[in-house]
Amino acid sequence: MLSLMLASFLPLLLLCRISLCQYSSDQCSWKGSGLTHEGHTRDVEQVYLRCSQGSLEWLYPTGAIIVNLRPNTLSPAAARLSVCIKPSKDSTGTNIYLDRNGKLRLLLREQDQAEGKVHCFSIREGALFIEAVPHTDISRRITAFQYELVSDRLRAEAQSPGAPCQPCSDAEMLLAVCTNDFVARGTIKTVGPEEDHASVSVEISRLYRQKTHVFVSGGVRVRSWTGNIKMPLQCGVKSGEGEFLFTGTVRFGEAWMGCAPRYKDFLRLYHEAQLQGTNPCHVETD
Repeated sequence: MLSLMLASFLPLLLLCRISLCQYSSDQCSWKGSGLTHEGHTRDVEQVYLRCSQGSLEWLYPTGAIIVNLRPNTLSPAAARLSVCIKPSKDSTGTNIYLDRNGKLRLLLREQDQAEGKVHCFSIREGALFIEAVPHTDISRRITAFQYELVSDRLRAEAQSPGAPCQPCSDAEMLLAVCTNDFVARGTIKTVGPEEDHASVSVEISRLYRQKTHVFVSGGVRVRSWTGNIKMPLQCGVKSGEGEFLFTGTVRFGEAWMGCAPRYKDFLRLYHEAQLQGTNPCHVETD
């Protein structure tokens, strides 16, 4: 009887161990566990992530891992990319270094990760070397972060994505509608401070485009969406009446405000550019 019970539990135990010791990866994200790290081994596991964005989660870290962030392309432009990582505010248990040909440079200490700030570096600076910090109890230690690959030109924006507190020019406004990660028509409901930025709660009546689902639908029968857009505190944004055209970028799943003209001002500008044939793209304004 005992042998039958053990035989029935053995596949389950093996499955649990496999799920812990091997990273489940679509080449975008990785999840692993230090519980499978043998005490006598000195090998450092190599992790390869080949997407433009994804995540890593290392439970109960022991030893070290090397994370190679490489785009899935052979284009020469890949050498001009930067890697940006945003640690989870619960991330702990490791120090994170840049490893270039065996030379380590400290990027993030364990205590710095709780700030949840974005840190960027050129892809030419090497891989990430993530080393566990010795602790007597590793059961509460999890290192986790999101990553994005961006062009070197957009690196500064990725680290501080909030738009400068000045109105967009007419040309910038028209281009933003064509190229930004999200474009939406709606109203400002509330504005609240959150640490080093303001969170603008908006209600959307028309959603032209969104890179990811930063705005949530009100339901099948309700053609409206709600969401939050971040802005630098110093911009002093306030809730008010009237409709706006919200545009901006999405960084690590968060919407950041770019150009946000009043909708009536955008309409006037758009129709003027349409008559002159200078619109960079077509927008449905009915």
